[in-house]
Amino acid sequence: MEFDLILALSVAGIMLGVIEGIKPGPLLTMVIKETLSGGLKAGIWTAAAPIFTDGPLIIISLFAATWFSTRPVFLAIISLLGAIFLIKMGFECFSIEPPDLKSTNSEYSKSFKRGILTNLLNPNVYVFWFLIGGPLMASVVNEEPLAPVAYAISFLISIIAVKTTIAYFFDKTRGQISSKTYKLCLSICGIAMIIFAFGFLYQAIDLFNV
Repeated sequence: MEFDLILALSVAGIMLGVIEGIKPGPLLTMVIKETLSGGLKAGIWTAAAPIFTDGPLIIISLFAATWFSTRPVFLAIISLLGAIFLIKMGFECFSIEPPDLKSTNSEYSKSFKRGILTNLLNPNVYVFWFLIGGPLMASVVNEEPLAPVAYAISFLISIIAVKTTIAYFFDKTRGQISSKTYKLCLSICGIAMIIFAFGFLYQAIDLFNV
């Protein structure tokens, strides 16, 4: 058993997970939005989305990294669908009212579903696993089969932990901010989602022209 290789891949997974966790993107924006509108549990459920979106991609990317990278039309379709979804969610941010902090009837299942859908329609997730994560794991799987497993687990734990911490921070501050500031924060989330949507549209057009 190559313990050095397992440790190296684990450290790489943690580092990349932390980077992806704090990097601005659709899922992070969705975590903040769900936390502000539904509370900490809603934010945590949204942050847990990578378990169910990245998990299957980790397995698939080991076998399909090369094939996927030579067929950009699939990424283009995902980019287009992601843009449509983000525009819809972005405009919804402008009409959300401040939550009743005494209410405990938040629909966490919907937050979880929105988090999964956001990540599934984010082409950057596919780009990361098929062009970065997949090839990295594939390069060591023959030497040490446990190394890719260590990488995947450490990545998922770290990215979820970081996003959960961010959700906790926003949950603690939401009860101390005014309705005006609250709506401003959600509006910023909405604008960010729309900006990401245009980025996805640009990426889709660029991929269709390849």
